[in-house]
Amino acid sequence: MAAGAGSSRREDGGGGSGALAGRRNSLGWGLHDSLAMNAARSGYRVFSANSTAASTELAKKITERLGAELGKSVVYQETNGETRVEIKESVRGQDIFIIQTIPRDVNTAVMELLIMAYALKTSCARNIIGVIPYFPYSKQSKMRKRGSIVCKLLASMLAKAGLTHIITMDLHQKEIQGFFSFPVDNLRASPFLLQYIQEEIPDYRNAVIVAKSPGAAKRAQSYAERLRLGLAVIHGEAQCTEQDMDDGRHSPPMLKNATVHPGLELPLMMAKEKPPITVVGDVGGRIAIIVDDIIDDVESFVAAAEILKERGAYKIFVMATHGLLSADAPRLIEESSIDEVVVTNTVPHEVQKLQCPKIKTVDISLILSEAIRRIHNGESMAYLFRNITVDD
Repeated sequence: MAAGAGSSRREDGGGGSGALAGRRNSLGWGLHDSLAMNAARSGYRVFSANSTAASTELAKKITERLGAELGKSVVYQETNGETRVEIKESVRGQDIFIIQTIPRDVNTAVMELLIMAYALKTSCARNIIGVIPYFPYSKQSKMRKRGSIVCKLLASMLAKAGLTHIITMDLHQKEIQGFFSFPVDNLRASPFLLQYIQEEIPDYRNAVIVAKSPGAAKRAQSYAERLRLGLAVIHGEAQCTEQDMDDGRHSPPMLKNATVHPGLELPLMMAKEKPPITVVGDVGGRIAIIVDDIIDDVESFVAAAEILKERGAYKIFVMATHGLLSADAPRLIEESSIDEVVVTNTVPHEVQKLQCPKIKTVDISLILSEAIRRIHNGESMAYLFRNITVDD
């Protein structure tokens, strides 16, 4: 033991200059490694979590604007239907942006996003930011009779999977941001749609902005005030709004022979009875522009177009951020009185455009790429929300 200890002491003290040189060399290499690590941490990667080629078009446009390349990954479905994600490059200490557009197969897209986020989390990514232009299940953000708030469940799942931030666009209900335990940037597509109206509709000064239901009146009013145009609202029994659905507050249902506590007499809520269909506002001899956030089942838009035609509108446009265009939407639009449907590319809809030439697309990759750049560089996002109010 003594010999060993003496030997150890000789090594520490005997090779003075060599030991000092070794320490300097070690310090030099440590500084080099530190700089290299800081350089790596200052970088970012952009991945697409979609397994279908059609759904990666928006991701490609965003990376082109950023001057970057899509991260190397493989996303595919096993023969038994399970989703598999493989990250093909190092992401340690970097900001990772996952672009996930939602095709018709919503549940598969959600699983792809969750699995990729978890794979990046376990690969030691510093921050994982989800770029989800159309947030799925956003219509299920209120309690229904014996139902659930699925949108809140999805928010919890995304946080558990490892997401630290979300960039989305025109949430169906702005209160959805409160479901998340991390920051949510809810961008707006209205500047791009307003620009389309001004540049692509020659006689837009003779137009009127239309809300197809009272629930959409705030959005329509925002467009009308910015374009200095008139406003019209369709109201009546032909409309079936979300607010009229059961929300569970009268559950369980009343029974015919239910016993009531003596002396307890609650006032009876009168049943709603919608008035005959009316259009509040003048649309005669004008271009009618119906605005909304989502176009999914188009029956209500087709019915609104027919009413506007009867009231004298000579041209009808429908504008929305998210063009889901489910089921027979392209055929119904083609056969309707609607002249043009304008949506953004938050949701892939190339197949629907082939079926219906009335569908036009506005590209919003510019604002998404700028949001990515600002978040990565730690810059303020206020520039992207200029002149945006609570009602927009």
